[in-house]
Amino acid sequence: MNRIAIKMLVGDVAKYFGILLGITFAALLITQQSSIFVGLMSRTYAFVADTSLPDIWVTDPEVKYIDELEPMQSTALDRVRGVPDVQWAVPMYKAVLRGRLQNGTFRSVIVVGLDDATLIGGPPKMVEGDLGDLRRADGVILDVVSARTRLARYSAYDAQGNPAKDAERIPMAVGDTLQINDRRAVVVGLCEVTRTFQSQPVIYTTYTRALSFAPPERKQMSLILAKAADGVDPTALSDRITATTSLRARTAEQMQWDTILYYLKNTGIPINFGIAVLLGFLVGVAIAGQTFYNFTLDNLRYFGALKAMGGSTWLLLRMVLLQALLAGAIGYGLGVGLAALFGIQAGGTELAFRMTWHIPAISAAAVALICALSSLVSMIKVIRLEPAVVFRG
Repeated sequence: MNRIAIKMLVGDVAKYFGILLGITFAALLITQQSSIFVGLMSRTYAFVADTSLPDIWVTDPEVKYIDELEPMQSTALDRVRGVPDVQWAVPMYKAVLRGRLQNGTFRSVIVVGLDDATLIGGPPKMVEGDLGDLRRADGVILDVVSARTRLARYSAYDAQGNPAKDAERIPMAVGDTLQINDRRAVVVGLCEVTRTFQSQPVIYTTYTRALSFAPPERKQMSLILAKAADGVDPTALSDRITATTSLRARTAEQMQWDTILYYLKNTGIPINFGIAVLLGFLVGVAIAGQTFYNFTLDNLRYFGALKAMGGSTWLLLRMVLLQALLAGAIGYGLGVGLAALFGIQAGGTELAFRMTWHIPAISAAAVALICALSSLVSMIKVIRLEPAVVFRG
């Protein structure tokens, strides 16, 4: 009977491909949009993920997430260092400043100032140069993607200052200079960083030099990075730092979730992607359901013949369910495969795409629900089927 059910399914090629099209499109859209959503959310805390050495991030009490930092007084560093079980604590500067390229173009850049003595909090991977080169005069390290794109210059420009037609893009390289708030900076290295939510160029330098780039303010320290002593729970220590210093201490994982939740609550990103995923689900139900129902109607005479020959209703339902599961499995594989191929092609571009194991599982559940809803109406039709239908002209 299983073979008969499969032959019935693939016998009508047009309807068979119609069912596969609906399920494939639904699986593709659900998987793709969910992966882009996860990729976009992972970019919101990219800076925290790249800075893996510290256990605890200490900020002003009013700070809600990593991209909106309120400067603190320098005395806050001594207060954190004075808390028992803190192995070390170092300052960090992080802010968006104005950069000016050699051709006069302005760019907003994220300037990260590292502790002068230890350089803790540096980029996760150096492509060219060494982190210690930051101690050279006016030294800065750029992220390699921005050096090739946003911070690159062109070989020729027109009268309006726009790149000339067929002008060659020249990436910024080690030895080039730029200005940050009208102060000279020399590129001494290139690094790889995870792209941030704003996709702005990231520039690393020393803490003291970052303060010289920044506008003069009474408070200038953005963050305090701390490490728990061996055997000490970072979560418990962060709670103790908060209670002792009246600052806001969070573990790296807590800071990541704080940032994700802020964007989820205060932006329209979840609604936009949720609508896209829901649309994919509804389209899948509509196309697959309608096509599968028409397929069942066209094959009622065969179901009636089987019932007239003694086939039970449960046997017929099993055949319908097998057909739905087979079409769902093939459509799911095609949809997820196309989404994965899309993600591979999008790698290294501005598009955020991250497919975790949860996403194919969610897509599988959605496809299973689509198949269940699609076959439900057909099952009702089969249950009510009278064997005599096969003898009607």
